[in-house]
Amino acid sequence: MSTTTAPDPTRRNDAVRRAILTAAIDQVGEVGYAKLTIERIAKAAGVGKQTIYRWWPSKGALFFDAFLSLAGDGEAAALPDTGDLAADLKLVLVATVDELNDERFDQTMRALHTEIVLDRALAADYATRLDGPMRDLKRARLRAAQQAGQIDGDVDLEVAIDLIWGPILNRWLHRTAPLTGAYAEQVVDTALRGLRPRS
Repeated sequence: MSTTTAPDPTRRNDAVRRAILTAAIDQVGEVGYAKLTIERIAKAAGVGKQTIYRWWPSKGALFFDAFLSLAGDGEAAALPDTGDLAADLKLVLVATVDELNDERFDQTMRALHTEIVLDRALAADYATRLDGPMRDLKRARLRAAQQAGQIDGDVDLEVAIDLIWGPILNRWLHRTAPLTGAYAEQVVDTALRGLRPRS
């Protein structure tokens, strides 16, 4: 007597969710965020609009999850700590530049930033789920450098984070000049000159 196993609804839901997130990323690359609709994403994913709205209340919320899926579900390890602060920061910032210059990452992140400007609830979600945890990792690395005497003890680490990472995001967001690894390294060198202990 043969038996059949019923499909696992959890596995099916995961597959449908992945299909929607992938469709969102693909479609924003095809038509741009301004022209992209939930209907288009649903059609590309092979689902109904109601399926998308069951999981995401807005296009912005959908794109936040799409961005996290592209970035590895927001998982991040501690920043490298080899004892050489400048080298560690350059490694991280050059990798950030490479991500921002990746077309799929760029399109999705710009879409997300557009929605964050307009949607306070999404901005709060972004701060809680992504920006906050990333700032914790940055702060921990800079605090270790401060304790090692590589950064002045009076430096406000929140300001230091903005000083190091802010120029990269600003140049990317406004497209004011080419975003390169060499520029990232210059940012680190310039920032650390101001952050080092006074002699």
